[in-house]
Amino acid sequence: MPPPLLSRTLDPVLGVFTGVFAYYLYETHPRTALSEELRLTSLLWWKREKWQRERERKLQATEEVVDWQAITASVEAESDKSPKK
Repeated sequence: MPPPLLSRTLDPVLGVFTGVFAYYLYETHPRTALSEELRLTSLLWWKREKWQRERERKLQATEEVVDWQAITASVEAESDKSPKK
């Protein structure tokens, strides 16, 4: 294993920072000229909205109608039938 350049913890941080900074420069450089819908932030927002729509659809599909009044009435009826000490 080669020796660390700066330190064992600073080298990975420096690598991640360099990668993020390079991607930022790639997205904002006029020569590459990415359109707004192809930038990472808009793609992340699109993916998040898609995930939220899918989650809402799943929650609505599994949502059951619960008659809470009937449940409370049955609990009260059971408590009335049980002998009191």
